[in-house]
Amino acid sequence: MSVADVKKNSEQKMSKSIEQLKANLAKVRTGRAHTGILDQVMVDYYGSPTNLSQVANLTLIDARTIGVQPYEKKMLAAVEKAIREADLGLNPASHGELIRVPMPPLTEERRKEMVKLVKNEAEDAKIAVRNVRRDGNESLKKLVKDKVCSEDDERRGQDDIQKLTDKFVAEIDKLVGDKEKEVMTV
Repeated sequence: MSVADVKKNSEQKMSKSIEQLKANLAKVRTGRAHTGILDQVMVDYYGSPTNLSQVANLTLIDARTIGVQPYEKKMLAAVEKAIREADLGLNPASHGELIRVPMPPLTEERRKEMVKLVKNEAEDAKIAVRNVRRDGNESLKKLVKDKVCSEDDERRGQDDIQKLTDKFVAEIDKLVGDKEKEVMTV
């Protein structure tokens, strides 16, 4: 393993942390409807818990309503029950073969709770990025100890990893700022 490998590995891991943050932020509810809210809903499909997107088609009917259409008619009641019991604060209503999931408007207090949740997700992502930096720096020290690279190379590598860390932390801050604005917009 070389200094370049350590830097490349660190950058890949930091990118994964950013992708995870984006996925987690997509699940945070804003005033508008989006199908990502229902990603965590598990439906009892013939005795085994199955992701909702595997048993139903999810669409946006309008800005505040999600449409859920099960692939099998007999799954209608199970899907509706799973959404209701998912503890998302949603109240689905079936209309024939379609289940309508209206998004209740967020209160100011609930919006502030959502912002706290977003900030917690951001802090978790920053911790993950800093852990990758620490692991990268330890790998560089091990390379010096094993006499694979010089101390100057190690120092340059640590500087590069610190620049990567700063870049990814700035990206996390930007993502969180955007999400906070989205949540607080009425």
